[in-house]
Amino acid sequence: MSAVIPFSTALRERSRTAHSSSEGADFMTNLMNGSGTREDYVALVVQHWFIYEALEAATERMRVDPVASVFLSDKLTRLPALEADLAFLIGDDWRERISPLPTTQAYVARIRRVAATWPGGFVAHHYTRYLGDLSGGQFIGRLMQRRFGFDTNGIGFYLFGDIADPEAFKNVYREQLDAAAWDEHEKERVIEEVLVAYRFNTELFVDLARAKAAQSA
Repeated sequence: MSAVIPFSTALRERSRTAHSSSEGADFMTNLMNGSGTREDYVALVVQHWFIYEALEAATERMRVDPVASVFLSDKLTRLPALEADLAFLIGDDWRERISPLPTTQAYVARIRRVAATWPGGFVAHHYTRYLGDLSGGQFIGRLMQRRFGFDTNGIGFYLFGDIADPEAFKNVYREQLDAAAWDEHEKERVIEEVLVAYRFNTELFVDLARAKAAQSA
């Protein structure tokens, strides 16, 4: 009899290609290899604010849900850090100077729609964003810090001061995924929604590159 694969393992394996595609999008590749600019980084932070505003508003609604509430932790909250980053990067009037790109608008709409009707789908987006932030996001934060000479200002989004051991935190999260009372059909739906989230991330990088090209045309 073959061993049963833990759901968190199946989820990670099924999303591996989509994750790599998102990381490899040209806009992000340029930002990471040094050909991207400070303005590119700021543009990314701006779009993150819209995404996390929707996600963390949904998080508040999900606190009473027996399925989704297990995954919630105030230690993950990113919105205050994003707002401090934007004040540093753009100025105190940053709210009047930012707008969502088309993919961000679609992404936000998806998060809101899913969170209103489907706890498992909310968890899919929660997992994709926050475990990514605690994984590759840590490397991105350190790289942006060195690249643009930031101290902690400007990269607060990537600093999880209340999580002493990100790897241990992620392991607990994966254990919670494995323990979730989802049948096989629901597990498949959650995996598919994670793939949707990764597609939004990849398309956002395309949108950012397109907006940059339009500004320099």
